[in-house]
Amino acid sequence: MPVNLHGALKERHRREREGWPEALALRTHRALSWYGRAMRETDDPDACFLFLWIAFNAAYARDYSERPTLGERKLLLDFLRRLIRLDTDGRLYTLVWNDFAGPFRTLLDNRFVYQPFWDALRRGEPDAWPEGFERSRRRALRALGERDTERVLAVIFDRLYVLRNQLVHGGATWASRVNRAQVRDGAAIMARLVPEIVRLMMDHPHEPWGQPCWPVVPG
Repeated sequence: MPVNLHGALKERHRREREGWPEALALRTHRALSWYGRAMRETDDPDACFLFLWIAFNAAYARDYSERPTLGERKLLLDFLRRLIRLDTDGRLYTLVWNDFAGPFRTLLDNRFVYQPFWDALRRGEPDAWPEGFERSRRRALRALGERDTERVLAVIFDRLYVLRNQLVHGGATWASRVNRAQVRDGAAIMARLVPEIVRLMMDHPHEPWGQPCWPVVPG
């Protein structure tokens, strides 16, 4: 399990939130609450991944009125591009580079989080996916060599989104003994990415991060 940065980020949130826009203070507060919960799941990668995905959603998700016109994937890619533009210290690139031999690489090599693999099985064409899978891997490797963090993360999040769908939509068994690698790798990757994403947002509080989907409404 990666280093737990929840305490340090939460303390920073308490110190600085009064000077931030309300929407960012709420986004990061919610994201940190779920990140902190995820980091307590040291023996349950399914739960850890799901809590981390909620933390990620809390950080980036935009008001639902924007989704029909922009689409979920475009919203996600726009968010990643903004983070990379703001990441002048190259922390995201360093994270990808340092971890590429571990969970990033093994996730890219895992056909079970490659959506065309499942599409080919549904069509009854079990041999129709390997060529595209290999092209995707080569693109990610080439992007890494070219220091193109955006393209690497786009491929990684495509894989993570398939894993998210498998778990959220009941396409996997909790604590199953099969296909465990992608869950462990997904949780490990998200546990590294989420605190960096929150930290970048805190570093740039006056960026237009947008309104969260659900504001706080006193009951």
